[in-house]
Amino acid sequence: MKKGILITFEGGEGAGKSTQIRFVEAYFRKKKKSVILVREPGSTSIGEEIRTILLNPKNKEMSVRTELFLYLAARAQLVYERILPALKKGYVVISDRFEDSTLVYQAFAGGLPLEEVQKAAKVARGKLVPDLTFLLDVSVKEGLKRSGRDDRMEQKSLHFHHRIRKGYLTLARQNKKRFVVISTEQPKEEVSKKIKEALDHAF
Repeated sequence: MKKGILITFEGGEGAGKSTQIRFVEAYFRKKKKSVILVREPGSTSIGEEIRTILLNPKNKEMSVRTELFLYLAARAQLVYERILPALKKGYVVISDRFEDSTLVYQAFAGGLPLEEVQKAAKVARGKLVPDLTFLLDVSVKEGLKRSGRDDRMEQKSLHFHHRIRKGYLTLARQNKKRFVVISTEQPKEEVSKKIKEALDHAF
């Protein structure tokens, strides 16, 4: 059984996850907790190689199913190599994206059947479910302005990004116990304050 805590951050492009992930890391370090940060896809040598393939703008011919299995392969390795061992040691693991990203990007926005994606995603993560998920919500226009649209996923159509936002908000409504939705179209300090309130309440 795991003894640690798994916290995930989700959101569309340019939602401001990096800043708030560092805030949560500092929050737990103040409480003398051991913390590791991971990102999806990545944080293992295999995962980082997969990330390069997935985000390379040259790979325009990649199908959504190929995308799905590459993301899941990276996650399976991350869970096995980094997340589960850390949780067993009692660490707080903070992940920049997790399974919700797959459901949103490949099913809600990518068009694959949601049930199929859910079944495949479960194979990659096993029984592991985040204890808490922060969904940082930002309008598509503002998010893409912040992101710079450099990688293959950021360069997808506006319609695609609108479906991403809608998909995330749908998942949050369906999983109210796990999700905390915070708009990042307000000062970073206000976002951090709301995150702290949620953490104080949960832990």
